[in-house]
Amino acid sequence: MQIDLFPGFSEQFFHVNGNRLFARVGGPDDGPPLLLIHGFPQSHLEWHPVALDLATTHRVVVIDLKGYGRSAAPAGDAAHLVYSKATWAAEAAEIMRQLGHQRFTVVGHDRGAQVAYKLALDFPERIERLGIMDNLPVFVVWEMIKAVPGSLDHWTWMAEPDPTPEQRMTAEYIEEMCRPYSGSGTLDCFHPAALEQFRLDWSDPAHVHAYCEDFRAGAGPDLETDLADMAAGKSITCPTLILWSRLVFGASPKTPLDIWRETFAPEAFGNGVDHGHFMVEENPTATLEGIRQLLSIETRAK
Repeated sequence: MQIDLFPGFSEQFFHVNGNRLFARVGGPDDGPPLLLIHGFPQSHLEWHPVALDLATTHRVVVIDLKGYGRSAAPAGDAAHLVYSKATWAAEAAEIMRQLGHQRFTVVGHDRGAQVAYKLALDFPERIERLGIMDNLPVFVVWEMIKAVPGSLDHWTWMAEPDPTPEQRMTAEYIEEMCRPYSGSGTLDCFHPAALEQFRLDWSDPAHVHAYCEDFRAGAGPDLETDLADMAAGKSITCPTLILWSRLVFGASPKTPLDIWRETFAPEAFGNGVDHGHFMVEENPTATLEGIRQLLSIETRAK
C-alpha cells in the first residue's frame, strides 16, 4: 500500500526553462511562504519529518531539483550550466513566482544548501531568511579537498567526464556511499517509503547522469561563480541560520558557522546538530527547532 508522506499537500508541476519540475505545496493559503530544498542523493521526500509541522503556520513548498525525484532529468551541456547552482536557484525562484510568492524564506540541505545561498546572493530582494544545513561555500569545500587529499572524494570522482562516474554509480553503490554519512552507519533513518523511492531513482540512468552533472557543475561553474562573488564582495544580509552535522563538518578546526561568517554570511547564527549528515531524518527535533528559530526573526519588507 502506498504511503502518503505529505498528507494535505497538493502535487504540482511547473514548466521552467523547457523542463517539467515537481513540487508539493501545503499549509494555509495565506501563510508566510517557506521553500525547502533537498540534497544529494535524495528528493523532496527528505523533508517529510518536519514539513507537516511547518505547514501548521507556513505555506510550505518542497521541490525536486531538476534531475532529482519527479522532476525532469535532461542531459547536461558541455559547460555544465544546466545543473549549475545559479541555474537551479533561478528555477526555484521561478517556481515560487508562479506560486505567487515574491518574497520567501528558503532552507536547503546539502546540495540544496548551495542552491539556497545562491538564491540569497542572486535574488537578495526576494529572500527574507536563509537556512543552510550541512554544507559550506563551494570554493571552501574545494580548498578543504586540496588541503586534505582524499577527503570528500566523491566531489572529485563524480565530476570526472561522462561516462566513467555514471558506470560506477549503481543503486547499490549509491546506497553504500550514503551509509558512512549517517550517524548509525545505516539508512534506518529513512522512512521505508522514502527509501523505496530513492532506490528507484538511484536505479535510473537519467537520474544518475543528473547527479554527476550536479557535481561536474560543482567543479566548474559553481566554483567559478563562488570565486567571482567573493571577489565582488557579495554578502548575504538576510537572517541566516547555519546547522551542521557533528559527524561531517563538525570535526573541522573551524566550525561551519565560523566559515560562513568569514565568507558570505557575516551575521549568521547557528549550531551543530547531533547525529549524521541526514539531519532532517536523523534529528528532526533539532532541525525543526532551528528552522522555527529562523522563522521567528522579524524582517523588514523590501
